[in-house]
Amino acid sequence: MKKARYLATPAAASNLQGTAAFQSEREVGLASLHALTQGDPRVRIAVLDGPIDYAHPSLQGALLQPLKEPLPALPNHATQRLGTAIGHGTHVASVLFGQHGTNVEGVAPRCTGLILPIFEDDPITGVVPCSPARLAAAIFTALDHGAHVINISGGQLINAQDPDPALAEAVQACAARNVLIVAAAGNDGCECAHMPAALDSVLAVGAAHRDGRPMQASNWGGTYAIQGLLAPGELSPGAAPGSGVEFMTGTSAATPLVTGVVALLLSLQVQRGLPPDPHLVRALLLRHALACDPRVSSQCYRHLAGRLHIAPTVRTILEGEPIMSEVVVGPVAQTAAEDAPQVEMSQAMPNIAAGAEAGLLPSAPIASKPPVPALLRPLNVAEPPRPEAVMPSTCGCGGGEPGARPKLVYALGTLDYDFGTEPLRDSLVQAMPMTANAPEVRSQMLAYLDENPHEAQALIWTLRLDETPIYAIAPGGAYASQVYERLRAYLAEHVAGRAELVSVPGYIAGTVRLMSGQTVPLLVPALRGMYCWSTAQVLEQAMGGRPADGERAAEYDRRAKALRNYLDRIYYAQRNLGDTPEHRALNFSATNAFQAAEIMSMAAHGDAQVELSTISVSKSPICRPDSDCYDVQLCFFNPDNTNMADRVYRFTVDVSDVIPVSIGQVRSWSQR
Repeated sequence: MKKARYLATPAAASNLQGTAAFQSEREVGLASLHALTQGDPRVRIAVLDGPIDYAHPSLQGALLQPLKEPLPALPNHATQRLGTAIGHGTHVASVLFGQHGTNVEGVAPRCTGLILPIFEDDPITGVVPCSPARLAAAIFTALDHGAHVINISGGQLINAQDPDPALAEAVQACAARNVLIVAAAGNDGCECAHMPAALDSVLAVGAAHRDGRPMQASNWGGTYAIQGLLAPGELSPGAAPGSGVEFMTGTSAATPLVTGVVALLLSLQVQRGLPPDPHLVRALLLRHALACDPRVSSQCYRHLAGRLHIAPTVRTILEGEPIMSEVVVGPVAQTAAEDAPQVEMSQAMPNIAAGAEAGLLPSAPIASKPPVPALLRPLNVAEPPRPEAVMPSTCGCGGGEPGARPKLVYALGTLDYDFGTEPLRDSLVQAMPMTANAPEVRSQMLAYLDENPHEAQALIWTLRLDETPIYAIAPGGAYASQVYERLRAYLAEHVAGRAELVSVPGYIAGTVRLMSGQTVPLLVPALRGMYCWSTAQVLEQAMGGRPADGERAAEYDRRAKALRNYLDRIYYAQRNLGDTPEHRALNFSATNAFQAAEIMSMAAHGDAQVELSTISVSKSPICRPDSDCYDVQLCFFNPDNTNMADRVYRFTVDVSDVIPVSIGQVRSWSQR
């Protein structure tokens, strides 16, 4: 997932800035708010990010107060290639404080900026990440310098229920002092959460396209449904170190937009002679957020609490909303998202190398290097993730151009594991009991993992087709431990002969090199779509027990034969990687055996001996909004009477989400 950063020619910059201005007018009403205020110096915005280029033309005249010694002035070259951290920091700062009339016009140009770098450039790794403890210290520094709102375009992908104690304490201190943290939701494209965005009292920010649709890479789920806003994050113009303009996509780009809007609303309060109340502004923005209409979108859960909507909040402030003395984080936010579906954070971040636990990470391709010690990082660097690290949060969103969808997979196969390197294998040999220390023997490996479940993370779990690895499986996120537990259980079922296949839906997140030298795609699994089964189990679950009555038993056998034939055709004759919409629909139909059993029951009804002739998948001409639908069509014939018309059955599968779903009813007709 490349960093979505593009140096622009003046003409291109002008065109895209015009588009961005149109987007702001249409999506967030920023132009109307600027007519009331461009900010007040008494409102202080702390920017916890990379260092910035103070000499950039767009920042000349901005009220910036460095809380660390600034870098020396940079040469005036728009195309100068500089580090990730300073590029990220300069861009975020300019979105907030870029002076109007320059090549980057910021959201709150007349507010005071407190610049506190927490990320640093590194010539080898690209960026030096920041530990949660260091982030917590930076938050306290911002508090000590009178910040009203703190912008954090970065974070740490959580893999446990409890946050880092120091970070949690810093966030609680902000809530107690009525200081608002605005933080990026993350660009992992999954139902997963980042720290500090997911902590209570924080305002989380997701990224949307210009037309208001959530970007595929923008995270959702959990607390984001009640404390998250969706804001424009596609090709946001910002300052490039030197003197140029660059365009950035992702939640890092959306976060300073929301932070700037909060600062402008605080400025309105100050200019009316009122004390600034950041958490009242948070509550009002969540209350007035534009909720997703389920009649228009089938993925309302991706919209968080709703889209940023400024106008009604401005009216409320101007008309004299009573000032609340306590932080509002519960009831008001819940009202804003009362219709949001309750979802578990069960899908993993697509930026986690095999064996590494997730941290706050960049949206970057996974390299085949071994994981390195983790710290806090910005969310936009092209490096392997480091566990427990805060990273900047911009993205290339899926490995291609900005806004590209992450590659979805719904794969069927058998589980196995790999060591990646000889040293890892040797270390397991030394760690396992002397009487059973052959890690390549599955029964011995499983016995060792039963006693040491944490060691499951050291292995590279693989999905195979006919003994050939097709994916490496990389659990991550808040429920990574449950995914590892399920992988162990599925492998045990396979070793015991009780299971034949597993289904693993998820996202492609780079590649991993196996010990054989083979490189395979890295698949981040979605826990709620993982299943393990044998064909016999599927038949029993879908059809129930075999009747004792002779006539009913004969019909049962015909249906079971047809269903087994169908499943075997998909499992073995039409095997695939599950990486195209057609294959995802086909593979899902094999796991949705109840619908298949309904078809087989209709096809085998009566005395006719029918056989499955063909299976085809095609794009459905009719589909729901924001969906991607495919028709799975089964054709049956009578081998004893080829003069009879074939019978065709069709059902539709929506593959727009990581877990496909059947829609509508099974339709059937006869054809020659």
